[in-house]
Amino acid sequence: MALSTQLHVVTGKGGTGKTTVAAALAMALAGEGKKVLLCEVEGRQGIAQLFDVPPLPYEERKIAVGLGGGAVYALAIDPESALLEYLAMYYRLGRAGKALDRFGIIDFATTIAPGVRDVLLTGKVYEAARRREGRDFTYDAIVMDAPPTGRITRFLNVNTEVAGLAKVGPIRRQADSIMEMMRSPDTRVHLVTVLEEMPVQETIDGIAELTSQKLPIGHVILNLVRPPLVSADTRTALLSRTVTVEAVGASLESAGLDPKAAYDLMSGGVADIKRQDLQESQREILVDCGRPLVELPALTEGIDLGALFELADKLKNDGVV
Repeated sequence: MALSTQLHVVTGKGGTGKTTVAAALAMALAGEGKKVLLCEVEGRQGIAQLFDVPPLPYEERKIAVGLGGGAVYALAIDPESALLEYLAMYYRLGRAGKALDRFGIIDFATTIAPGVRDVLLTGKVYEAARRREGRDFTYDAIVMDAPPTGRITRFLNVNTEVAGLAKVGPIRRQADSIMEMMRSPDTRVHLVTVLEEMPVQETIDGIAELTSQKLPIGHVILNLVRPPLVSADTRTALLSRTVTVEAVGASLESAGLDPKAAYDLMSGGVADIKRQDLQESQREILVDCGRPLVELPALTEGIDLGALFELADKLKNDGVV
């Protein structure tokens, strides 16, 4: 089932900045004049923090405008609210559904049946993606800040998760429809990583798992890439130890600086060399993963709306949108 609405699923190991990348991707799409829904499913309110807005409710809210005239709307999806909406839509349980919530039955159901929980979370995204112009408020693209790489295949592959719970019925039909969306030509799963051993290995494993389930992989986004702080000549001098603490201290003193800083300065230079070597070794591993790579820099001023515009521009120029 090809959808007119693009779906970008963004995953990554914790600490790699996947929420920031998801937000920047939404801004990149809005920069092309598109109306974008940016949603999160983990209850962390990371989107609200990035855009400096109040905590997001279970309601689509406009939070930013792109340079190209598009707009970003945000939604925090939680399983309890999604289940209440599901019951209201398919079983017409309005007040009765809220009564179930008061008795804690909804929390019980989504806890003992994690597969149903994922169907509800992804089902809300499916509902937004299948809307048609003229009937409902529609989007040109949806960006999902999804669970970490270690859980992403299980999260997206809802058919497997509900196989033992629902052979027939609305939950099963919902799962089947969601899987059609997840494998649609309009869907891409982007994996965010930093150039360190554990996140890179998790990314490689994630690509293999997604491929085995025929889920469409987009770009591998190398986040927080740091430029070298020392020149090639300084690198050679530090590694060959042809420069001494005394010589660096003398140079600092002649420049009117504290010569005692020489040791820390040299140690920082060596640490940067090791960091660059690590980045390069991990980059070489990812080159062989078979997916296009995009690099995003580590921004020294932190992340604000201006930084999101900067990262969005990089994602656009590198063909992610």
